[in-house]
Amino acid sequence: MQAVAVIGAALDLGAGRRGVDMGPSAIRYAGLAERLALLDREVIDLGNVPTAIAEATEEGDESTRFLGQIKATCERIAALVRRARDDGQFPLVLGGDHSVALGSLGGLAAAHGAGGVLWIDAHGDLNRPETSPSGNVHGMVLAAALGLAGAEFESDAWPSPAVDRTRVALVGTRQLDQGERELVREHGLRVWTMSTIDQLGVERSIREALEHVAGDNFVHVSLDMDVLDPDVAPGVGTAVRGGLNYREAHLALELVAETHVLTSLDVVEVNPILDDANQTGKLAVELIASALGARIL
Repeated sequence: MQAVAVIGAALDLGAGRRGVDMGPSAIRYAGLAERLALLDREVIDLGNVPTAIAEATEEGDESTRFLGQIKATCERIAALVRRARDDGQFPLVLGGDHSVALGSLGGLAAAHGAGGVLWIDAHGDLNRPETSPSGNVHGMVLAAALGLAGAEFESDAWPSPAVDRTRVALVGTRQLDQGERELVREHGLRVWTMSTIDQLGVERSIREALEHVAGDNFVHVSLDMDVLDPDVAPGVGTAVRGGLNYREAHLALELVAETHVLTSLDVVEVNPILDDANQTGKLAVELIASALGARIL
Protein backbone atom coordinates (compact mmCIF):
# COMPACT_ATOMS: atom_id res chain seq x y z
CA MET A 1 0.00 0.00 0.00
CA GLN A 2 1.39 3.38 -1.03
CA ALA A 3 2.57 5.57 1.85
CA VAL A 4 0.90 8.98 2.20
CA ALA A 5 3.18 12.02 2.39
CA VAL A 6 1.29 14.75 4.25
CA ILE A 7 2.40 18.27 3.32
CA GLY A 8 0.96 21.17 5.29
CA ALA A 9 0.57 24.51 3.54
CA ALA A 10 -0.55 27.01 6.18
CA LEU A 11 -1.03 29.84 3.70
CA ASP A 12 -3.81 32.42 3.70
CA LEU A 13 -2.25 35.19 1.59
CA GLY A 14 -4.25 34.16 -1.48
CA ALA A 15 -7.64 34.57 0.20
CA GLY A 16 -9.76 37.55 1.11
CA ARG A 17 -10.50 36.33 4.65
CA ARG A 18 -8.00 35.28 7.27
CA GLY A 19 -8.00 31.93 9.05
CA VAL A 20 -7.36 29.22 6.46
CA ASP A 21 -3.72 29.17 7.55
CA MET A 22 -4.98 27.09 10.49
CA GLY A 23 -6.59 24.55 8.15
CA PRO A 24 -3.72 22.02 8.16
CA SER A 25 -3.72 21.94 11.96
CA ALA A 26 -7.49 21.55 12.07
CA ILE A 27 -7.38 18.59 9.69
CA ARG A 28 -4.54 16.92 11.56
CA TYR A 29 -6.28 17.55 14.90
CA ALA A 30 -9.43 15.92 13.52
CA GLY A 31 -7.58 12.59 13.41
CA LEU A 32 -6.09 12.39 9.93
CA ALA A 33 -3.18 10.11 10.78
CA GLU A 34 -5.34 7.76 12.80
CA ARG A 35 -7.95 7.55 10.03
CA LEU A 36 -5.36 6.78 7.38
CA ALA A 37 -3.81 4.13 9.63
CA LEU A 38 -7.16 2.34 9.61
CA LEU A 39 -6.72 2.08 5.83
CA ASP A 40 -3.31 0.43 6.39
CA ARG A 41 -1.58 3.50 5.03
CA GLU A 42 1.78 4.53 6.38
CA VAL A 43 1.67 8.27 7.09
CA ILE A 44 4.80 10.35 6.57
CA ASP A 45 4.04 13.83 7.85
CA LEU A 46 6.46 16.33 6.35
CA GLY A 47 5.17 19.17 8.50
CA ASN A 48 4.24 22.61 7.20
CA VAL A 49 6.22 24.47 4.58
CA PRO A 50 7.42 27.93 5.67
CA THR A 51 5.03 30.72 4.71
CA ALA A 52 4.88 34.47 5.06
CA ILE A 53 2.20 36.14 7.17
CA ALA A 54 0.16 39.09 5.99
CA GLU A 55 0.99 41.42 8.88
CA ALA A 56 4.72 41.23 8.12
CA THR A 57 4.47 41.20 4.33
CA GLU A 58 4.11 43.77 1.58
CA GLU A 59 0.95 43.19 -0.44
CA GLY A 60 2.55 44.14 -3.75
CA ASP A 61 0.53 44.65 -6.94
CA GLU A 62 -3.16 44.92 -6.06
CA SER A 63 -4.09 42.81 -9.10
CA THR A 64 -2.09 39.84 -7.72
CA ARG A 65 -1.91 40.40 -4.00
CA PHE A 66 1.08 38.75 -2.25
CA LEU A 67 1.99 36.82 -5.42
CA GLY A 68 5.72 36.75 -4.73
CA GLN A 69 5.27 35.25 -1.28
CA ILE A 70 2.63 32.81 -2.53
CA LYS A 71 4.92 31.59 -5.30
CA ALA A 72 7.75 31.08 -2.79
CA THR A 73 5.48 28.90 -0.66
CA CYS A 74 4.21 27.00 -3.71
CA GLU A 75 7.79 26.34 -4.82
CA ARG A 76 8.44 24.69 -1.44
CA ILE A 77 5.24 22.64 -1.81
CA ALA A 78 6.23 21.64 -5.34
CA ALA A 79 9.63 20.42 -4.15
CA LEU A 80 8.04 18.20 -1.49
CA VAL A 81 5.40 16.88 -3.89
CA ARG A 82 8.08 16.01 -6.42
CA ARG A 83 10.18 14.31 -3.75
CA ALA A 84 7.18 12.30 -2.58
CA ARG A 85 6.47 11.12 -6.12
CA ASP A 86 10.14 10.25 -6.67
CA ASP A 87 9.94 8.16 -3.48
CA GLY A 88 6.80 6.37 -4.67
CA GLN A 89 4.52 8.09 -2.14
CA PHE A 90 1.06 9.62 -2.44
CA PRO A 91 1.21 13.40 -1.88
CA LEU A 92 -1.57 14.82 0.28
CA VAL A 93 -1.39 18.61 0.53
CA LEU A 94 -3.40 20.30 3.28
CA GLY A 95 -4.31 23.95 2.72
CA GLY A 96 -4.39 26.80 3.35
CA ASP A 97 -6.18 28.70 0.66
CA HIS A 98 -6.55 27.27 -2.84
CA SER A 99 -3.47 29.06 -4.17
CA VAL A 100 -1.45 26.17 -2.67
CA ALA A 101 -2.67 24.02 -5.59
CA LEU A 102 -0.17 25.80 -7.83
CA GLY A 103 2.50 24.01 -5.78
CA SER A 104 0.67 20.68 -5.82
CA LEU A 105 0.18 20.72 -9.58
CA GLY A 106 3.57 22.28 -10.25
CA GLY A 107 5.36 19.54 -8.32
CA LEU A 108 3.43 16.82 -10.13
CA ALA A 109 4.21 18.36 -13.51
CA ALA A 110 7.87 18.72 -12.58
CA ALA A 111 7.94 15.00 -11.75
CA HIS A 112 5.79 13.63 -14.56
CA GLY A 113 4.86 16.31 -17.12
CA ALA A 114 1.48 17.98 -17.53
CA GLY A 115 -1.48 15.88 -16.40
CA GLY A 116 -5.16 16.00 -15.57
CA VAL A 117 -7.03 17.58 -12.68
CA LEU A 118 -10.47 17.14 -11.19
CA TRP A 119 -11.26 20.54 -9.64
CA ILE A 120 -14.02 20.00 -7.07
CA ASP A 121 -14.96 23.51 -6.01
CA ALA A 122 -17.84 25.97 -5.81
CA HIS A 123 -15.67 28.40 -7.78
CA GLY A 124 -13.77 28.17 -11.04
CA ASP A 125 -10.54 29.82 -9.84
CA LEU A 126 -10.06 30.81 -13.47
CA ASN A 127 -9.64 34.53 -13.06
CA ARG A 128 -6.55 36.30 -14.35
CA PRO A 129 -4.94 39.48 -13.02
CA GLU A 130 -6.82 41.54 -15.58
CA THR A 131 -10.21 39.94 -14.82
CA SER A 132 -10.05 39.31 -11.06
CA PRO A 133 -12.44 41.54 -9.11
CA SER A 134 -10.39 41.11 -5.91
CA GLY A 135 -6.75 40.46 -6.79
CA ASN A 136 -6.91 37.33 -4.60
CA VAL A 137 -4.59 34.68 -6.05
CA HIS A 138 -6.70 31.75 -4.82
CA GLY A 139 -9.22 32.78 -7.48
CA MET A 140 -6.59 32.59 -10.25
CA VAL A 141 -4.78 29.40 -9.41
CA LEU A 142 -6.35 27.04 -11.94
CA ALA A 143 -5.84 29.57 -14.73
CA ALA A 144 -2.22 29.84 -13.59
CA ALA A 145 -1.73 26.05 -13.63
CA LEU A 146 -3.18 26.00 -17.14
CA GLY A 147 -0.64 28.61 -18.22
CA LEU A 148 -3.38 31.19 -18.85
CA ALA A 149 -2.79 33.73 -16.07
CA GLY A 150 0.41 35.33 -17.33
CA ALA A 151 4.17 35.00 -17.08
CA GLU A 152 4.21 36.28 -13.49
CA PHE A 153 2.93 32.86 -12.33
CA GLU A 154 5.78 30.96 -14.01
CA SER A 155 8.65 29.50 -11.98
CA ASP A 156 11.77 27.42 -12.44
CA ALA A 157 10.14 24.99 -9.98
CA TRP A 158 7.47 23.83 -12.45
CA PRO A 159 6.70 23.72 -16.17
CA SER A 160 3.93 25.90 -17.56
CA PRO A 161 1.32 24.74 -18.22
CA ALA A 162 1.31 22.17 -15.41
CA VAL A 163 -2.13 20.88 -16.47
CA ASP A 164 -3.20 19.62 -19.88
CA ARG A 165 -6.02 21.94 -21.00
CA THR A 166 -7.86 19.00 -22.56
CA ARG A 167 -7.87 17.16 -19.20
CA VAL A 168 -9.39 19.58 -16.71
CA ALA A 169 -12.83 19.02 -15.18
CA LEU A 170 -14.57 21.47 -12.86
CA VAL A 171 -17.17 19.80 -10.66
CA GLY A 172 -19.68 21.36 -8.28
CA THR A 173 -19.20 24.83 -9.75
CA ARG A 174 -21.89 27.35 -8.86
CA GLN A 175 -20.20 30.74 -8.94
CA LEU A 176 -18.21 32.08 -11.92
CA ASP A 177 -17.14 35.63 -12.75
CA GLN A 178 -17.62 36.93 -16.28
CA GLY A 179 -13.92 36.63 -17.11
CA GLU A 180 -13.99 33.00 -16.00
CA ARG A 181 -17.00 32.23 -18.19
CA GLU A 182 -15.19 33.72 -21.17
CA LEU A 183 -12.07 31.65 -20.49
CA VAL A 184 -14.15 28.44 -20.17
CA ARG A 185 -15.77 29.09 -23.54
CA GLU A 186 -12.54 30.17 -25.24
CA HIS A 187 -10.63 27.04 -24.23
CA GLY A 188 -13.49 24.55 -24.19
CA LEU A 189 -13.00 23.61 -20.55
CA ARG A 190 -15.45 21.03 -19.20
CA VAL A 191 -17.64 22.12 -16.29
CA TRP A 192 -20.14 20.04 -14.33
CA THR A 193 -22.05 22.76 -12.49
CA MET A 194 -24.33 22.03 -9.56
CA SER A 195 -27.21 22.39 -12.01
CA THR A 196 -25.64 19.67 -14.16
CA ILE A 197 -25.19 17.46 -11.11
CA ASP A 198 -28.83 18.04 -10.16
CA GLN A 199 -29.87 16.87 -13.63
CA LEU A 200 -27.46 13.96 -14.14
CA GLY A 201 -26.79 12.87 -10.58
CA VAL A 202 -23.44 12.69 -8.78
CA GLU A 203 -22.47 9.25 -10.04
CA ARG A 204 -22.82 10.00 -13.74
CA SER A 205 -21.25 13.46 -13.37
CA ILE A 206 -18.16 12.18 -11.55
CA ARG A 207 -17.71 9.21 -13.87
CA GLU A 208 -17.85 11.52 -16.89
CA ALA A 209 -15.43 13.95 -15.27
CA LEU A 210 -12.99 11.20 -14.35
CA GLU A 211 -13.08 9.82 -17.87
CA HIS A 212 -12.32 13.31 -19.15
CA VAL A 213 -9.24 13.83 -16.93
CA ALA A 214 -7.82 10.30 -17.25
CA GLY A 215 -4.56 9.84 -19.08
CA ASP A 216 -0.79 9.85 -18.77
CA ASN A 217 1.49 11.48 -16.19
CA PHE A 218 -0.92 12.19 -13.33
CA VAL A 219 -4.52 12.61 -12.21
CA HIS A 220 -4.87 15.04 -9.34
CA VAL A 221 -7.96 15.88 -7.31
CA SER A 222 -8.14 19.36 -5.83
CA LEU A 223 -10.91 19.47 -3.23
CA ASP A 224 -12.07 22.85 -1.99
CA MET A 225 -14.29 22.30 1.02
CA ASP A 226 -16.58 25.10 -0.12
CA VAL A 227 -17.95 22.72 -2.76
CA LEU A 228 -20.08 21.35 0.07
CA ASP A 229 -23.18 23.12 1.22
CA PRO A 230 -22.48 25.45 4.18
CA ASP A 231 -24.98 23.44 6.23
CA VAL A 232 -22.48 20.57 6.38
CA ALA A 233 -19.21 22.48 5.92
CA PRO A 234 -19.59 25.88 7.63
CA GLY A 235 -15.88 26.44 8.20
CA VAL A 236 -14.89 27.86 4.81
CA GLY A 237 -14.03 31.41 3.79
CA THR A 238 -16.17 31.73 0.66
CA ALA A 239 -19.29 29.73 1.36
CA VAL A 240 -21.94 29.46 -1.36
CA ARG A 241 -25.36 27.92 -0.73
CA GLY A 242 -26.57 25.01 -2.83
CA GLY A 243 -23.52 22.76 -2.71
CA LEU A 244 -22.97 19.02 -2.37
CA ASN A 245 -24.54 17.39 0.63
CA TYR A 246 -22.74 14.98 2.96
CA ARG A 247 -23.49 11.78 1.06
CA GLU A 248 -23.01 13.32 -2.39
CA ALA A 249 -19.51 14.46 -1.44
CA HIS A 250 -18.61 11.04 -0.08
CA LEU A 251 -19.96 9.33 -3.19
CA ALA A 252 -17.89 11.62 -5.39
CA LEU A 253 -14.68 10.71 -3.56
CA GLU A 254 -15.62 7.02 -3.35
CA LEU A 255 -15.98 7.00 -7.14
CA VAL A 256 -12.54 8.60 -7.43
CA ALA A 257 -11.07 5.79 -5.32
CA GLU A 258 -12.92 3.15 -7.31
CA THR A 259 -11.18 4.14 -10.55
CA HIS A 260 -7.65 3.65 -9.09
CA VAL A 261 -6.32 6.56 -11.16
CA LEU A 262 -5.67 9.05 -8.35
CA THR A 263 -2.06 10.21 -8.14
CA SER A 264 -2.41 12.92 -5.50
CA LEU A 265 -4.85 15.06 -3.56
CA ASP A 266 -5.06 18.48 -2.00
CA VAL A 267 -7.76 19.60 0.42
CA VAL A 268 -8.07 23.33 0.93
CA GLU A 269 -9.98 26.27 2.42
CA VAL A 270 -10.80 24.81 5.84
CA ASN A 271 -11.19 27.89 8.07
CA PRO A 272 -11.43 26.94 11.77
CA ILE A 273 -12.31 30.54 12.77
CA LEU A 274 -15.60 30.18 10.92
CA ASP A 275 -16.21 26.53 11.83
CA ASP A 276 -18.43 24.87 14.41
CA ALA A 277 -16.46 22.53 16.72
CA ASN A 278 -14.09 21.62 13.85
CA GLN A 279 -17.00 20.12 11.91
CA THR A 280 -15.39 21.00 8.57
CA GLY A 281 -11.97 19.69 9.59
CA LYS A 282 -13.52 16.38 10.62
CA LEU A 283 -15.44 16.15 7.35
CA ALA A 284 -12.21 16.82 5.43
CA VAL A 285 -10.64 13.79 7.14
CA GLU A 286 -13.63 11.63 6.23
CA LEU A 287 -13.52 12.73 2.59
CA ILE A 288 -9.78 12.11 2.36
CA ALA A 289 -10.41 8.60 3.64
CA SER A 290 -13.12 8.05 1.03
CA ALA A 291 -10.76 9.21 -1.73
CA LEU A 292 -8.18 6.70 -0.50
CA GLY A 293 -10.55 3.76 -0.46
CA ALA A 294 -12.54 3.77 2.80
CA ARG A 295 -15.74 1.75 2.55
CA ILE A 296 -18.60 0.79 4.84
CA LEU A 297 -18.04 -2.90 4.08
